[in-house]
Amino acid sequence: MNNAKMKYFEQEDILYLTISDEPEANSVEINPNITVEFNNSGELIGIEITNASVFIRDSILESTQGKILNLSSFIN
Repeated sequence: MNNAKMKYFEQEDILYLTISDEPEANSVEINPNITVEFNNSGELIGIEITNASVFIRDSILESTQGKILNLSSFIN
């Protein structure tokens, strides 16, 4: 995974993570915002996140809120 790269397309709000420069042979939409791409051997070569700014913001907020709620159960 030394070739991993990240590129953000601001106009389209798409974040693209490249794991390999190999050509794409197949892709699978795993949810409405995430599509994963595979090479001929079925290995992951890329991840595309649409509506990236909202998706990442919501993911961070959800994770942070979960940790805060978990932490507050230890404090009380």
